[in-house]
Amino acid sequence: MRILVLNSGSSSLKYQFFDMFTEDVLASGMVEKIGSKEAFFTHKVDQRKIKVQLTVLDHSQAIELVIANLLDANNGVIKELNCIDAVGHRVVHGGSIFSESVIIDDEVIKNIEKLSDLAPLHNPSAVLGIKACKERMPDVPMVAVFDTAFHQTMPPSSYMYAISYDMYEKYGIRKYGFHGTSHRYVAGVAMELLNKPVQETKIISCHLGNGSSVAAILGGKVIDTSMGFTPLEGLVMGTRSGSIDPAIVPFLMEKENMTPHEMSDYLNTKCGMLGVSGISHDMRDLEMAAYQGNYRADLALDLVDKSIIKYIGAYAAEMNGVDAIVFTAGIGENGLDSCAIVCRSLSYLGLDFCEKANADRVHITEVSKPGSKVKAYVIPTNEELTIARDAKELIESKLK
Repeated sequence: MRILVLNSGSSSLKYQFFDMFTEDVLASGMVEKIGSKEAFFTHKVDQRKIKVQLTVLDHSQAIELVIANLLDANNGVIKELNCIDAVGHRVVHGGSIFSESVIIDDEVIKNIEKLSDLAPLHNPSAVLGIKACKERMPDVPMVAVFDTAFHQTMPPSSYMYAISYDMYEKYGIRKYGFHGTSHRYVAGVAMELLNKPVQETKIISCHLGNGSSVAAILGGKVIDTSMGFTPLEGLVMGTRSGSIDPAIVPFLMEKENMTPHEMSDYLNTKCGMLGVSGISHDMRDLEMAAYQGNYRADLALDLVDKSIIKYIGAYAAEMNGVDAIVFTAGIGENGLDSCAIVCRSLSYLGLDFCEKANADRVHITEVSKPGSKVKAYVIPTNEELTIARDAKELIESKLK
């Protein structure tokens, strides 16, 4: 089975095309600046990479561009459109409606559109991608995989906020969690490495990038996660504040004469590592500045590491212990210093950190010493493969 995986953004479209017999990526790429006469298209196949600038006015044209290159005599990997057996779509928000991946029909599309209030920057783009695909490939089955779905096993005591219950009933204000596809993938790998029954495992997964979240996974099911009603809650991130005193919001709005939209933009794009340091949202830039003696860069890094340590400690307490802590995504996979600082702070849990393993990382690396009571792993995430696997499983089940 060959599956096309799509991640539709408001002005971008990323794709990977899988041969699910081997789970190899046959081709991948992205369309950037959709809606522009100066869009960029990148297509990778084998060791070749093609990048061109052209006009791409909408998602339909972007999909057409992807399909044309998959079929191209020189740079393609298929000869006919019916060689695409299914399409898997990443959808950010499934709300309380979707607790698992689903085959897309008209009702599913309507529900994704209904949830756009909860993810106004993401769900409308996903719908555009789905509709463009259905228009071009009407007979190809399609599957939606939701970032929020993996977190739907949380109990009410984890997902409810202590606001009046009628606001939850009226507006659906609750914790949803994000990065679920990534947490699910790396937790699955960690469970295999632990070599114990899934129902007995206690895993804390740390997806650390420009956007970051931590998840407590007990017996293979999420019982708590750091992101909330939106991806703004939780850890200190690249440009997001993470959790702050809610009273700061009206205080700043009054003092700075901000509208609700301006306040939301401020907390999402001008805070976090960027806001504290005044330099960058990129941890690599801050590490260099801190090394050169920049106080604010050093402070920003301390705030990030401390927030990770606090959530890991809280979730270890919530699960009454932990078997493994997993680091993934850009910072999690590449941030050697941050991983070391966090792991050294967790010796009280029984984590015996290995400096050498951390410095000599390979694809999947245990950064705890042999015999460590609590294991620490660096596991590269693969959300696209998870989406492809879900699509394959659902399509095969439907055909039985």
